[in-house]
Amino acid sequence: MANPTIDQSPAEAVAWRDKKRHLWMLGLIPPTAIFIATGLVALFNRASDALGWSWISAVSPVWWWIGPILIYVLLPILDVFFGPDGQNPPEELMEQLEADRYYRYCTYAYIPFQLVSVVFACYLWTASDLSWLGVDGGLGLAAKIGVALSIGAMGGIGINTAHELGHKKVSLERWLSKITLAQTFYGHFYIEHNRGHHVRVATPEDPASSRFGETFWTFLPRSVFGSLKSAWELEATRMKRLDRPVFHPSNDVLNAWVMSIVLWGALTAIFGWQILPFVAIQAIYGFSLLETVNYLEHYGLRRKKNDRGRYERCTPQHSWNSDHICTNIFLYHLQRHSDHHANPTRRYQTLRSFDDAPNLPSGYASMITLAYFPPIWRRVMDKRVIAHYDGDLTRANLQPGKEAKLLAKYEEAAA
Repeated sequence: MANPTIDQSPAEAVAWRDKKRHLWMLGLIPPTAIFIATGLVALFNRASDALGWSWISAVSPVWWWIGPILIYVLLPILDVFFGPDGQNPPEELMEQLEADRYYRYCTYAYIPFQLVSVVFACYLWTASDLSWLGVDGGLGLAAKIGVALSIGAMGGIGINTAHELGHKKVSLERWLSKITLAQTFYGHFYIEHNRGHHVRVATPEDPASSRFGETFWTFLPRSVFGSLKSAWELEATRMKRLDRPVFHPSNDVLNAWVMSIVLWGALTAIFGWQILPFVAIQAIYGFSLLETVNYLEHYGLRRKKNDRGRYERCTPQHSWNSDHICTNIFLYHLQRHSDHHANPTRRYQTLRSFDDAPNLPSGYASMITLAYFPPIWRRVMDKRVIAHYDGDLTRANLQPGKEAKLLAKYEEAAA
């Protein structure tokens, strides 16, 4: 295991304090963002009435898009402003930090706010009288789509909350993980990520590891459908091993999907079928955010095979990291991805940043936007992959069918 970025003496370890301890509560901003948006819309509309400035009320609907604003604007700016974290927990305090229940309560708290926000969004999509907000009638289509994307952003970040909980051995946390995934109908992630991705990460066989030369838009369907297929096969194999039929209540793919059916069915029964297009929009946007993060976490990285044809153990060299503090707070240290793959059950507060892990130029929030634009992404990232492999691109995880073209292109550029 590589050494962390910061080494503490025993005396320093005793005096060490998690400077982010209380900042972890900021992770509750995404599941409460729709309520923040509602308050801002009401405030702008009332200010418009009081001051007689109609332009203020014209601007107020922008706040329904608070989720995309947070991801694509605010977090990238904050990552640049506050920069990397630079603090690692000392080895001597790992056990104590792991046992501190405050940190797990921070993740638990996400779930009730998430569910209440989904219900409130359904109300906003169907309400015909929002005069208490200063809105004539109900929301317009643009505002409803903004609400859907904001709820989807919460669901996408919620998948990361489910990721944190799903890796744990506590049965309650595993079930909470499935509940969190119900909103985006992505319950199979619970299976595929833990038993598929973590086994095959940074190999051509892993649908969730992007390849050098592969665009995000090619990766997205490959990962979505490949992960779904893998999750089902993994559970079918487990059911066979237990001598149970594949369609059995203990099938974790099925029982996770049932949670989504129950949630979506209950919301439809209460608010009507009109919510379904917006529920679908938020789900697709939510899991696409997850897949964007998957895309940037292992782009072009590949584990070597040994003489017996087996892949080497996953090391810090096989994940792209970022230690930018703001996005890390919102994603429970997901950006310290190398340590996560080395220690999957380790709780987020104890994850460390490594000097020798390949690093992204900014936080995940900034890189998500770059991933949408392949020419910009490749301009930023391809040179980093090449440098990581000391110019030997044959060691990278190359897009199948493009190997010769990619090798020729970069050999020519280096000549």
